[in-house]
Formats: sequence, structure tokens, C-alpha cells
Amino acid sequence: MTPRILGRVSAAALLAASAAAIAAPASAGSFYLQEQSVRGIGRANSGEGADMGASSLWWNAASIARSGREVYLGAHGLIVDSDVDNTGSTLTYALPAPTPPFPAGSIFRGSAPVGGDQHIHEVVQSGVVPNFAVALPVGDRFTVGLAAQAPYNFTTEYDADDFARYDAIKSKLLSVNLSAVVAMQVTEWLDVGVGFDAQYADAELTSALPNLPTVVPTGGLTARFIPSTTDGFNSLKGDGWNYGWNAGAQMHFGALDLGVSYRSEIEHELDGEVTVSGLAGALAAANFSAGGTASFNTPWFATLSARYHVNDRLTLNAQVNQIGWSEFDAIRVDSTRDSVIEQNYDDVTTGAIGFDYKIDPTLTVRGGVGFDPTPTPDGQRTARIPDGDRFLVSGGLTKEIRPGMMLDGAVTYIGIDDSEISDDRDVYGNGLITSNLRGEATGYGVGFSAGLRWAF
Repeated sequence: MTPRILGRVSAAALLAASAAAIAAPASAGSFYLQEQSVRGIGRANSGEGADMGASSLWWNAASIARSGREVYLGAHGLIVDSDVDNTGSTLTYALPAPTPPFPAGSIFRGSAPVGGDQHIHEVVQSGVVPNFAVALPVGDRFTVGLAAQAPYNFTTEYDADDFARYDAIKSKLLSVNLSAVVAMQVTEWLDVGVGFDAQYADAELTSALPNLPTVVPTGGLTARFIPSTTDGFNSLKGDGWNYGWNAGAQMHFGALDLGVSYRSEIEHELDGEVTVSGLAGALAAANFSAGGTASFNTPWFATLSARYHVNDRLTLNAQVNQIGWSEFDAIRVDSTRDSVIEQNYDDVTTGAIGFDYKIDPTLTVRGGVGFDPTPTPDGQRTARIPDGDRFLVSGGLTKEIRPGMMLDGAVTYIGIDDSEISDDRDVYGNGLITSNLRGEATGYGVGFSAGLRWAF
């Protein structure tokens, strides 16, 4: 049996299995974080594309055309309560039977349940995300801006003996997006802006690999499979800089402000190292360490936003975002043999409404609700991002602590629909062992944001 098994296990297949993890390394839907403005998150990001100031730069490059000199600094803490439960995960085997006594080409087929902890708590890790922006006028009609954001940051973590280990142990993505923007007042009512994005991504992804089971023939080609008590381990680490662009416009018609904007997809290539260790017996020769490149696309964003000033105190806000998650259709691995791991995410439409109410000249309160559907197709949801449809309820305030200096604060509740995890993976790319992950994810999140805006 040993030569036949080794002949069907390739380093490229293991690299592809490892790189497939990048499908969900890092949350709004999937691995995107929409906490990019403290003022904005206080009204569930409604109206951000039509609002003015450096803190709205993520949503619209034209937002700084009339802002004057301004600096924004914000931080967002997210506390997540998340659980994942096993609902029948198995390993399916198709192993060559020894010759003799069985005819050449005979296969033992069967399955066994995945052991380990069947209930996993605090899968999604809590954390803090910062952002920064500055706007500087140049002459009477132009403004330049610089911004630093963290749009894709996510960490999920399982123990090495959890039932989901063959799909995921650790999934971590850290990103930094640096934007350089130029905005212009074209007319009394029209502003435009364009920006260049440099985005850095750093990913670490690990999972377990099942060793071969003990096969106990029970008659003919039927057998009972006893899973190995030890697992192999694989890890993929990679990073890289890649580039995109954004553009937007704002229109100001008295009491009504409108904003439209577009942010391009970014084609990421992460150069890194994959390591496979701990495989034993007939699989031991497949342990290796090699370099490789994994490429994938982040989504594009198109935004339509409106703010209506009902009177000197009350402003109503609305925003619709079309997010092009279909760009994340596959992960392409370049190694000794090319591999393509299908993802097939769906485009989604998100929306939010909210208000700002000025209690007095130094204090404004705001609130909003939003809906953010998951782009993850049913039947292809992994343990790395146990994602479900989300709704947001937010509240916030702004206090002028001295002339030109504003302190922003916000609290957000994120409700996450229960979701089914379902992922079938040919572990070694040769049909020997298939991981059939089945689970249910539940959870919610609470966000706390604080920021400072200084006009000088």
C-alpha cells in the first residue's frame, strides 16, 4: 500500500490545501471591516459618502474638498462572542486494499466521525483597529489628503484538538491601506476627488492534516476505519504590497448633500512559505517546506450616499453600497504546479439609515441601523470565517472640547445570523482522505469607538 499512497500525494497538492485557507483569513461581511470612521460608525455608516471631512476619506475621496485643514485619529475595539458546534463532521476514506489478497485496484471505502472538542467558544478573536487621516488645502480649490486604514483584519483560532482542525486552526490577516488623495471644488455645488491606494497584507494560516487510519476489514471490501491519534500540521505565512485606486464626487444642493464613489478591487499576491510536518507512516515522505505565491482579489466598492438637513439641528442620512465580492472567485497558487481553489463569493448590497441631532452648538448625538448580508455561498462556508448575515444598531456623539477640536464616540451592536458551516475538502488532492466539515456558528459583537478630529 505504501508506494501506491506516496505516488498519489504531491507537494503541490499540499501547498494548494494550505493556500485554500486564505479564503477566509480575516469581518462587515466576510473579512472586511467597515469601522473606518468613528463619526460614521455612530450612525451605522449611513451618509458617510456624502459627509465632509478627513474622517470620511475611506468612503469618498471628494470628502476633503471643503474640509479645510483637519486631522482625524480613531480607534475601534470589537468584542465578539462566537460559538461553533459540530453537526456531523466526518473523514471519508478511499484507501488501496493490499494485493494480495484483494485484486489489484481494490479500494476500501468508508468514513469515521471527527473526534475532539465538539463545542468551540470564542472562535472569532476580539481586537482593536486604528485609522488616521489628514487633509491640507492647497490654494483655493484643491486639497490633498493622506489616510491610513485597516480594512481587512480578522483572526479566528481553534485548538489543535477541535473538530474543525482539518479545516482551520489559526486564520489571521492583518492589512494596512495607505491612501494619497487629491480633491477639487469644481463649482459651487460639485466636488471631485481621486486617490491612490497602497495596501499591505500579512497572513498566517494553519490547520491539521489527518494521518492514515487503521483499517480493520469486516468482510469483502468493507472495513472499519479507526482514525489516527496523531495529526500532521501545515502552515502558510505570506505578505506583500499591492495597489489600487479610488474616486468620488459630492454634490451640494442647499439642504441636500449627495455622494457617489468607487473603490477598486486590489489584486493581491502574497509571497510566503508553506510547511507540512508531522505526517507519519506512508505519508511521511510528504513532509516538506517550500516557497509559493498565493494570489486573490479583494472586492470593489460602489457607494451612493445622501444627507438631508431637515433644519439647523436634524440631519437624516442614508447610504447604499454595492460590494463586488465576486472578484474573490478563486485563490491561485503558483508553485511547482499551478493550482486553483474555487471560492465563488457573491456580490452583495448593503444599506444603512441614520440621523444626526445637534443638541447644542457643542454637542451632537447620532444613531443608525444597517444591514450587511454575507457574500459566502451556502454549502461553501468554512470554519475560518463562520460568516452570517449581519445587522447593525449604532449610537454615537460628538463633543466639541475646545474650538476646532471634536471628540467622537460610538457604540455598535452587531447581530449575526446563525449560519451553517459546510466544507468538503480533498485533503491531499488525490481522493485518499476527504474532510467533510459540518457545523453551526452563532454569535454577536459589540464595538466601542473613540476618535479625535482637529481643525487647525
